[in-house]
Amino acid sequence: MLQNAMFPVREIPAIWADQDNGNILKKDTGHKFIVREDTGKVLSCMTENYKLVKNETIIKAAEPIIKKYKGEMKEVVVFGEGQSTHMSWNFPKNKIKIGNEDEMTPEIVIKNSYNGTIGVNIMAGAFRLICSNGLVIGIIASEYKNKHIKSNISLDDFDNVISETMDKTKLIFTDEFPILQGTEFKDRHIVDFLKMFPLQANEMVTQALIANRHKSFWDLFNVGTNVLSHHMNRNSQATHGVEGKLYPSIKKWAEKEAKVAIA
Repeated sequence: MLQNAMFPVREIPAIWADQDNGNILKKDTGHKFIVREDTGKVLSCMTENYKLVKNETIIKAAEPIIKKYKGEMKEVVVFGEGQSTHMSWNFPKNKIKIGNEDEMTPEIVIKNSYNGTIGVNIMAGAFRLICSNGLVIGIIASEYKNKHIKSNISLDDFDNVISETMDKTKLIFTDEFPILQGTEFKDRHIVDFLKMFPLQANEMVTQALIANRHKSFWDLFNVGTNVLSHHMNRNSQATHGVEGKLYPSIKKWAEKEAKVAIA
């Protein structure tokens, strides 16, 4: 799957040209085109201050470290014909059982773009294992962001990010999960929950809520991950957007409700 992200790209100066009495005048615009070489597609036009960091460079830096921690490739999704890329690895040998049936596993998600929408973005956390057709981004333990600026790019933090996720996910399991499992949600939370999903997914979410007598915020989280993994398009950026805010929102509601119950 990684080969899908390792397509060749290069920079081409954006030159302004005009004619004056038959003479061609050229001027440097201070910009450059980022071009995908295998298809010829122009992925973006960036300023000279933009530093091109290739997916291939990131992969070569990350893979040896991830393999050292027994990580396995999970997913590679390329958006916009190459404008941005989403790559994820999980660590199945470190999965932890929650309750009687649920399992969580540490995961590393690396994102990169060639159009300036994101820099090198690394998320580490614990994610719900549901089935082989899509792993849901659920619980972010740590996050690293670095813009594509010539003086700002460093790939030296990969080892630290991957190591920290092993420790931080354990804290999440002991501090946060019990609150979600032991706190019941209210009707108002269902309304806010539905607002997180695209309108076309609301019927599926409603049916999933009705199918069982869900009570706890952990149940609500389960419904969200189930809908995302079974009924939404893995190649859609909207899906990944919901995934990114699902757990933080539910955790916030649960912690607030738990404080009210104690008071």
